[in-house]
Amino acid sequence: MTAGIDTTAERMAMLPPEVPRDAVILVRHLERDYEMGSETVHALRGVDLTIRKNEFVAIMGPSGSGKSTLMNMIGCLDTPTAGEYWLNGYRVSELGDDALARIRNKEIGFVFQTFNLLPRATALQNVELPMVYAGTGSKERRAAAQAALGRVGLGERMHHRPNELSGGQRQRVAIARALVNNPSIILADEPTGNLDSKTSAEILALFDRLHEEGQTIVLVTHELDIAAHAHRQVHLRDGRVERDFLTEKST
Repeated sequence: MTAGIDTTAERMAMLPPEVPRDAVILVRHLERDYEMGSETVHALRGVDLTIRKNEFVAIMGPSGSGKSTLMNMIGCLDTPTAGEYWLNGYRVSELGDDALARIRNKEIGFVFQTFNLLPRATALQNVELPMVYAGTGSKERRAAAQAALGRVGLGERMHHRPNELSGGQRQRVAIARALVNNPSIILADEPTGNLDSKTSAEILALFDRLHEEGQTIVLVTHELDIAAHAHRQVHLRDGRVERDFLTEKST
């Protein structure tokens, strides 16, 4: 039902009344089970989470805690076994694959550890991709991609291919691609995992600046020093939220 409503305000008005009107992510009693042979693995066991507009949240947890499963749910890459998930007013937990794909492209900007760039395409062409999928015209695509690359400090490298760029520059291209559709959230999965410490600091400084500009960011990491850049940390263990707290950076 929410997928057919045009304006964000109309969709947000349909959220449960006790939920903040600026809630971008609302997860209620979320469960995800996987069948592994004769065994059922309970990856998520009733997760409740609300993330408001312009929050910078780090999701943490050891291997097997459920953080990757939760990331896939938030990113509309998987569907829950039970529970609800609302993204920017869309009740995505009840949508089919086609509707999920459209919302994923429009509402979420992904940044991955491995960059996921097309090797034969230029930086500009890589950044244009989400708009190609959205059916945006070529002139508008080019202008938006150029602006996004300028925003991450790569305006002069837009015609270079990935093999002509450093690791940090490739990740900046990936961040520009994530930004180009003006998504509700940036979902970053271990975004500095393939980078050295100096380049990692530069990428995290870029995330800090994007957050200051109003971008909502969800960062999935297992490293405390990376999570320290966020203003809030959500720690998972055994498929449940173990801790959810504001950091010193939020004060």
